[in-house]
Amino acid sequence: MPAATSDYVRRIRERIGHDLLMLSSVATIAFDDEGRMLLVRHWNRGVWVAPGGAIEPMETPADAVVRETFEETGLHVRPRQVLGTVSGPETHFWYEHGDEVVYVITLFECEIVGGSLRPDGDETLEAGFFTKRELEELPLAEWARGVLPGFFDRPIRPYFAPPTWTPAVEG
Repeated sequence: MPAATSDYVRRIRERIGHDLLMLSSVATIAFDDEGRMLLVRHWNRGVWVAPGGAIEPMETPADAVVRETFEETGLHVRPRQVLGTVSGPETHFWYEHGDEVVYVITLFECEIVGGSLRPDGDETLEAGFFTKRELEELPLAEWARGVLPGFFDRPIRPYFAPPTWTPAVEG
């Protein structure tokens, strides 16, 4: 597990091993003054994503998005609104050491209010701002490829994947 794995997740992993674990998490959708989106390149798969991570027990999602963004990028953000949620096959993966995870990600539109851009060197190898065109050329996480480009459009519209399940109805 990466150094950033919480004690909470470690305790669960001691009980369930590498089995599937569903975690609540957050991601920051933030832009600089030039309209470029903030992204980070994570250590574990080398792909680019919006900054974010797991919500700790008793932590609010808004606090988690501020904390995770600062930890991963050095930037202080202020959440403005919830933009939607992402989960499912596109947020399901295995870490190098075998842990299986699926994340339920709450997406927040955030304003950058301070700090200096710097990757933490632990969870994030790089951090930067990208245009929509540049985003299309980056190796993005599967969930990010399907969701992030839409947030360049104005006004920003909330996102969620439409349902694919319907009940079996007789008659």
